[in-house]
Amino acid sequence: MDMLTQPISSRTPGKRANFGSKLGVILATAGSAVGLGNIWRFPYMAGQNGGAVFIMIYVFCVLLLGIPCMISEFIIGRHGQANTARAFQKISGGSAWTLIGYMGVLTGFLISGYYAVVSGWCLEYVWASLIGHLQGDPAMIAGYFTTFSEDPVKPVFWTMLILLVTYLIIENGVHDGIERASKLMMPTLLLLLVIIVGASCMLPNADKGIEFLFKPDFSKITGDVFLGALGQSFYSLSIAMGCICTYASYFSRHTNLTTSAVQIGVIDFLVALLAGLVIFPAAFSVGVSPDSGPSLIFITLPNVFQQAFGNIEGLGYVISILFYALLSMAALTSLMSLHEVSTAFLQEEMRISRKRAALIVTISCMLVAVICSLSLGVGKHLTLYGKTLFDLFDFVTGQLFLPIVGFLTCIFIGWFAPHRIVRAEFTNWGTLRNGGLFHVYLFLVKYVCPICILFIFLHQFGLL
Repeated sequence: MDMLTQPISSRTPGKRANFGSKLGVILATAGSAVGLGNIWRFPYMAGQNGGAVFIMIYVFCVLLLGIPCMISEFIIGRHGQANTARAFQKISGGSAWTLIGYMGVLTGFLISGYYAVVSGWCLEYVWASLIGHLQGDPAMIAGYFTTFSEDPVKPVFWTMLILLVTYLIIENGVHDGIERASKLMMPTLLLLLVIIVGASCMLPNADKGIEFLFKPDFSKITGDVFLGALGQSFYSLSIAMGCICTYASYFSRHTNLTTSAVQIGVIDFLVALLAGLVIFPAAFSVGVSPDSGPSLIFITLPNVFQQAFGNIEGLGYVISILFYALLSMAALTSLMSLHEVSTAFLQEEMRISRKRAALIVTISCMLVAVICSLSLGVGKHLTLYGKTLFDLFDFVTGQLFLPIVGFLTCIFIGWFAPHRIVRAEFTNWGTLRNGGLFHVYLFLVKYVCPICILFIFLHQFGLL
């Protein structure tokens, strides 16, 4: 075994933190993937695209695109045993491909800024549920979100709070911070989901919502449905944000990358499906259209909960609190991974302490978040290319940076990265009997994944 294919962890023992257990690897990385994309975006995407038939195509797209892309980032991160930028530098030999790593770090940081705003909204809805502001007049509840999001103070307060919580977790390191928090939050999130699913599925006419999710209507398959599922499979797994690559740098040399990617994909899909089982049975129970779109979570759903569970005194109140608590938890697990991308970068490139790096990232994210939040209210008249600053951050990162970084990563791993390194990492240096799968993986990364990402890129601009 030469020095290039030898795992870096065996060359530099004890110099880098690792996740302490296989469970820690799965829960932390799944926490990175599981977020608002699963509980907010997946249900409304499924609602707009035919329910069960969208889900079937989505699973196929995860296998075709999501898992191979995730494995690619695992390979880069674990081989590099460093932040995303330096990991690309190590595997590329310092070539121009290193720029992909820097772009991934920048993307993760920019997403952190506006994602923290949305995460803060989730905390506000927990508080509003607790004090009863999401009970009463349906018109008032529907208008609550607009009034709140345009307020110059409240959204900023909740955004600062969730970033502070994120900082307190990140500063404690990989094992005592990220892994410990993930082991607590991920099982709690799943438990809350199961409890709310049970309550939702026992509502009158809930069977119609369940049928919508599990009985496919193949007449609804269109090119747009397929491309929508393809895009959701890419975005929901936190690909190209630097998160997966950074977390993989904390994997031990014994971690089975393929098995881990599949397990994380299963958890990610399971959370999304359970979220659908919360929302659609309740929506059908009160006659709300399943294709309510992005407003479903913050505008439509509070009224749905009140109407659906209003027959049992206090149940709507409890369900609302539990749902927005789990939404906040999902947002926090993703925000942790986004924060870690920038923290690891600053810590290693500037050679400063983790605590100082985490503080710099937190303050920087707060500044970006304040700008984004205010652009929805007092600063909404300040636009660029017809978009508020919040929408601009979303557009630049989601529709430009993510597909570009994902596309270039696949091209690099498939065509330019040293083949022996990619194979060595995939097979755990020949200790795993998955050599046959390697050729399937390499074919997908070389040809299928770049084409899929190109389709996603063109489709979102209406060019396909």
